[in-house]
Amino acid sequence: MKPSDAAAAALQPLREQIDQLDSELVELLARRARVTAQVGQVKQHYALPVYVPEREQALLAARRQQALAQGVSPELVEDLLRRVMRESYATQDQHFVCCRPSGGKVVVVGGAGALGSRFVSLFQRSGYQVAILEPQDWPQAAQLCQDAALVLLAVPITLTEQVIAQLPTLPAQCVLADLTSIKARPLQAMLAQHSGPVVGLHPMFGPDINNLIKQVVVVCDGRQPEDYQWLLKQLVIWGAELTTKAAEEHDSAMQLIQAMRHFSSLVYGVHLAEEQADLHQLLALSSPIYRLELAMVGRLFAQNAELYADIMLSSADVTALLQRYQQRFAQLLSLLAAQDKAGLMAEFAKGQQFFGELAQQFLQESKQLLQKAADGRS
Repeated sequence: MKPSDAAAAALQPLREQIDQLDSELVELLARRARVTAQVGQVKQHYALPVYVPEREQALLAARRQQALAQGVSPELVEDLLRRVMRESYATQDQHFVCCRPSGGKVVVVGGAGALGSRFVSLFQRSGYQVAILEPQDWPQAAQLCQDAALVLLAVPITLTEQVIAQLPTLPAQCVLADLTSIKARPLQAMLAQHSGPVVGLHPMFGPDINNLIKQVVVVCDGRQPEDYQWLLKQLVIWGAELTTKAAEEHDSAMQLIQAMRHFSSLVYGVHLAEEQADLHQLLALSSPIYRLELAMVGRLFAQNAELYADIMLSSADVTALLQRYQQRFAQLLSLLAAQDKAGLMAEFAKGQQFFGELAQQFLQESKQLLQKAADGRS
């Protein structure tokens, strides 16, 4: 018997065992999905949030201990369970409890748009009566809003203040809220337009998400917070994680989180285009970390150019920030041009000191991301 034939004969029964075990694993996942669907029904009945961090962490810790006892990698078990739990959350988001005791009508201005339609769906699945207000509907705006419990603005940044000014008089207890990625000016405009409860919201995600599980929503308090607690509770029921910030503090942070990041990606993408880079060759030669970086840059160019231009143009402070960034880029480039290794290492040390212990945390988190990126490579 040839060695290859002997190897095939030895492997065949083992592969059959693996196939059987994999089949049993699929059956277990199906059983688990049926149970998690029942969990979702119970949570809906008792107005419990889909995502409970404490429960998830306890489950992961217990299974990691079990994995150690069984001689299995705890990281493998955690990776598997996190993926399974992500799927199970999707089975629990078909219906939600309505957090406003008397129900009510929700008017989503811009509800036919990408992000607005996400919130329309969430409110509908929570039992609210939902109306959509688009440009052609403005003649009926007063009628649509006359009995509203919430008017939610999901319109482009450049139109937000104009739309706020056009709103009809709202009921005294109606909550006026917006989803704009800048907060100070829209919040002031809403406070001036409406005498009732006002709150600024910034969902830190785009319309391509499947659900709100573990998604961050920034809350900027406006007026009468006691009257919009039901809305915040509704967001938590949907799975969102809320963080409260002053509007000015939020806008300052967004210059770094959004505007600067988007502009850097824009410049890098345009530079690749001007250099006539062969993207397929770059992908073929790339390490997981560069492939991930390239994906983040390429992702920008798959989306709405006007939206990202508006974000970058949303504040005059962004220009000043990017000019300072350009100066620092030029400063470090001069060290590189001068072959000043000591100078470059000194700048590196500044970064090390700034990031401190978080550098190691980011290293570990990035390792996990890179492993997943490598797994998905084909």
